[in-house]
Amino acid sequence: MDFFDFHHHKKYIRNGIYNLEINQIPPDCPYSIGIHPHDIDITDIEKQFSWMKDMIFQNCFAIGECGLDSLVSIDQKIQEEVFLRQIRIANEIKKPMIIHCVRKFYEVISLKKKADQPMIIHGFNKKHQIAEDLLANNFYLSFGKAVLYNLSLQDILKKAPLDKIFLETDNEDFNIEELYHKASEIKKISLEHLNEQILENLHTIKNG
Repeated sequence: MDFFDFHHHKKYIRNGIYNLEINQIPPDCPYSIGIHPHDIDITDIEKQFSWMKDMIFQNCFAIGECGLDSLVSIDQKIQEEVFLRQIRIANEIKKPMIIHCVRKFYEVISLKKKADQPMIIHGFNKKHQIAEDLLANNFYLSFGKAVLYNLSLQDILKKAPLDKIFLETDNEDFNIEELYHKASEIKKISLEHLNEQILENLHTIKNG
């Protein structure tokens, strides 16, 4: 059985969404493209957006990572402007968005009102209340390696609707199959059922 890796940084993984780094050339497999808060260059932002738009090819699955990060030195207002521009691009080309968020979840929830396309919080590893508020605002949650050992996160995954979740390796070095096995155990469903549902979720976000 093949297992889809919703968000990863490894070019050798074919069954998933590769996170394209700034100024890279896209691979010939599904990828996401965006300007991460860490990568915002305020002296050259137009060039970054030009690169982004020029690299949106057929295999582009999503816009991202993009979002807001309270730990980045870039001014929050600039981060919001860059994020909003990427929301508009996603609206225009009808692609879902992979969101990076650090301590700015309620600002992201507020900005979602500008988005026509689905938003997926990648690497979700926060508290129950934040998960509930995100789900109430129609976000998807993508879970990573922390689910293997974090009991609180396991409880969040257990309660999350099956049609609102994804699984990912991000930049961690482990096999996505291990995460699928753990998630099926937590959700008390078969591996086949979990796999089918995640593929169905992919179909849903791809088609708006």
